[in-house]
Amino acid sequence: MVVKPKVLLMMTLDTKEQETRFVSDCLTESGVEVYLLDASIRKSIDGGAAITPDQIAAAAGTTMEEIRALNHEGKCQAVMIEGAIKCALELHKRVGFSGILGAGGSMGTTLGTALMRAFPFGLPKVMVSTMASGMTKGFVGTKDIVMVNSVCDIAGLNTVTRSVFRNGALAVAGMAHGYRASVASDKPLVAISTLGTTDKCTARIRQSLEGHGFEVMVFHTLGTGGMIMDEIVRDQNVAVAVDLSLVEVNDFLHQGLCSAGPDRCKAALAKGVPTIFAPGNIDFLVAGPMEDALARFPGKRYHIHNAALTAVRSEAAEFKRLAEHMAELIGEAKGPVTFYVPLLGFSAHDSEQGHLHDTTLPPVFAAHLKKAMPAGVPVVEFPYHINDEQFADAVTEQVLTFSRLASA
Repeated sequence: MVVKPKVLLMMTLDTKEQETRFVSDCLTESGVEVYLLDASIRKSIDGGAAITPDQIAAAAGTTMEEIRALNHEGKCQAVMIEGAIKCALELHKRVGFSGILGAGGSMGTTLGTALMRAFPFGLPKVMVSTMASGMTKGFVGTKDIVMVNSVCDIAGLNTVTRSVFRNGALAVAGMAHGYRASVASDKPLVAISTLGTTDKCTARIRQSLEGHGFEVMVFHTLGTGGMIMDEIVRDQNVAVAVDLSLVEVNDFLHQGLCSAGPDRCKAALAKGVPTIFAPGNIDFLVAGPMEDALARFPGKRYHIHNAALTAVRSEAAEFKRLAEHMAELIGEAKGPVTFYVPLLGFSAHDSEQGHLHDTTLPPVFAAHLKKAMPAGVPVVEFPYHINDEQFADAVTEQVLTFSRLASA
């Protein structure tokens, strides 16, 4: 007997019954078993849902009558999200989903992706949404969610929506048929932050550590990458954190586009994970197109990275504030911390071949960092650029040292 993969479908029968039945049929035709989660608020419809609105309300400690009485779409949805996540995770424990598919407008997308974010990395997640052509960061968050632009509103079936819905169903069904739950590696795990402008350094460290038997995860720090790294550190057994790229911290302090918020870098420090910091990519703040950079950061030095992003040269004042902020964070560390500073430049932009090179500024950061840093935390200066092999090798050796100390 062939066991079909199980897919959780999240749609609302009260407003999208026709569309829900079409998507469900597409999934069934693709050889998966469908479990419908119906988070309808306006009315309850007997549509064979595996998780009904009443069950969702009960899981949230209330009833549908009480939810409707709130008479506020945002408050109603918050309760439904709470209950839906509890119901979906409980059903997942019993049957084991191999994929999740949702379809909706802004409200359905908010609920659907909130539920998806509660599920582990690797489990296929597809959201067909009117919001998928922009403003996706808040929906995807730190998880591996595929968002598909619905093109038309999700209001009836037509030649466009039939194709989009069918493609979404085929996508999640195909992934579900091939899904295998991730198995944790028995290798010690190192988490590294980077950008393309420090990739030479990161690549050498990664290759060296893999040669020493480590598993290495690299995170791209453009606003969510560092948040994902911190989440991995919190949730998994990370041996060493190597935070080479602090652009998200610099942007948080100075209103750049790639801010990862006030909690960036705290996960490893609070957990006691041995951490190596370097000031990679703090030589610039991130702005949008050039007109945005001029308005946001007037009177600075600029480099057009591409049509969408402009690098804006950080100066001594930004460096000093960042040094003080990092020292304050590190003061709460529960494990060993080392801060490495390459004195010849912090990114490819801040190099002899770059467009924002300034040899006077790295020593300013190093001096202020040493002054602000809590006692006992080494600030080690190197006469190299961050992308020089010697600097990468020094970081690698410190990872090995931390790892040996932990296993001693």
